[in-house]
Amino acid sequence: MERILRKHAIAAAVEPTADAALALHALSDTDLVRLQALARLWSRGLPAGLGWADVLNEAILRVLEGSRPWPPGVPLLAFLSGVMRSICDDHWRRLRREALTRRGDVADLAATAEEPSPGPERTLAAAQVLGEIDRLFAGDRQVLQIIAGLSEGLTAREICRLYEITERDYDTARKRMRRALLRSGLG
Repeated sequence: MERILRKHAIAAAVEPTADAALALHALSDTDLVRLQALARLWSRGLPAGLGWADVLNEAILRVLEGSRPWPPGVPLLAFLSGVMRSICDDHWRRLRREALTRRGDVADLAATAEEPSPGPERTLAAAQVLGEIDRLFAGDRQVLQIIAGLSEGLTAREICRLYEITERDYDTARKRMRRALLRSGLG
């Protein structure tokens, strides 16, 4: 009996696909640009033939079909970003598995299929993006401090305390970062 109740509780906790469709339809132009930027970010380095638009469309399709239900309380953009990340990760995993199968390294197949490390293309793309970000913010000490803190896994409060930045200055610098990244096509 408890198991049945849990299933119903989970089903009731998920917003129906109609709500997702309405939320998608209500997205502002800014939100659509953000979705495009997120799709570009997640799909960097994917092989030719699979672009950011394909990843974005697949994510939206999965949400509207109900195969990826949108949980309540989760912002739609964050949820779609996670769906796109999952799609790209699945694609990379499948490519690694196919490459191992072609080479005949079937013994390493199970270990590699679950390996979360990125391939060389994604590593190179990430290094290039980090270089562009460093150049973009070379003259902004606060932004570079925030980036350094985030890369170390620090929270906003810890970054403020470490670099003696006020919360307001932190928020202002984050807004500058976001705007600059969107203008440059990196965000």
